[in-house]
Amino acid sequence: MDRLAAMETFVRVIESGSFSAAARLLRVGQPAVSKTVAQLEERLGVKLLARSTRGLTATEAGQNFYDRARRVLEDADEADLVARGAGTGLTGRLRVSAAVTFASLHVVPRLPEFLAAHPGLDIEVVLDDRNIDLVHGGIDVALRMGELADSALAARRIGRAPRLVVGTPAYWKKAGIPRVPVDLLAHDHVTYSPGGAGEAWTFRKGGEQSTVTLRGRLSFSAAEGVRAAVLAHGGVAVGSRWMFSPELAAGRLKPVLADWELPPTDLWAVLPAGRVASTKARTFIAFVEQMLTDSASG
Repeated sequence: MDRLAAMETFVRVIESGSFSAAARLLRVGQPAVSKTVAQLEERLGVKLLARSTRGLTATEAGQNFYDRARRVLEDADEADLVARGAGTGLTGRLRVSAAVTFASLHVVPRLPEFLAAHPGLDIEVVLDDRNIDLVHGGIDVALRMGELADSALAARRIGRAPRLVVGTPAYWKKAGIPRVPVDLLAHDHVTYSPGGAGEAWTFRKGGEQSTVTLRGRLSFSAAEGVRAAVLAHGGVAVGSRWMFSPELAAGRLKPVLADWELPPTDLWAVLPAGRVASTKARTFIAFVEQMLTDSASG
């Protein structure tokens, strides 16, 4: 195995945390990954990994090698792209992380278009409503919504959508339409709040402000659960237009309190800590940003 391939194998082991996970990412058998790392340690004359009951961790030499190997691989990837010219399609693999509902509704349907423009590229999409560790997950770019908890992340806002109060026409017919935010307290609530702590929302209209906390009998840790419950006439929910856009367009959901404004939802393109965006990541980010612009103007 050549040096670049050995470097990539070691980088994947460090980022994924195990030989088996790295093997899945590289689409090879686990014995091949173990053998490559052993040969690398033998050639360098140092131990790169420490093995314990908690798994694999890099030794000091291993961490130094990982930092430099990762930069070498990124530089090699960029050099290939520059040599082939800007008009040439991307190649290799791009690993993307995104929330399940947003990606399913807005990104996945457009991926064939992106792949058609880059026939040499493979995309692996990790769908998870949780903010997974980008480095250990081997993620090249993540699409995250809301406020970013980690200010150290390299991130850029690429989209913004209004938040709406929604319910089905059948639900509003049964429960009545709220005229002011405090009226929501008399309604059934479907919340996106792990732990069932409820959601506090501040509504604004001109110089007026009203804060209400929605606590319902139905709470979910994933947006798909909220969508399903609301569409089953289970109550009222607050969510971004992205979250409910197909049903809003079809009239299956009806927004209320339109004259009151809620804080919007931001979409961020996030890179693993300490990493410069590759051409593949930058091109994908630009594609998603343009896709949202087209959708908003369409």
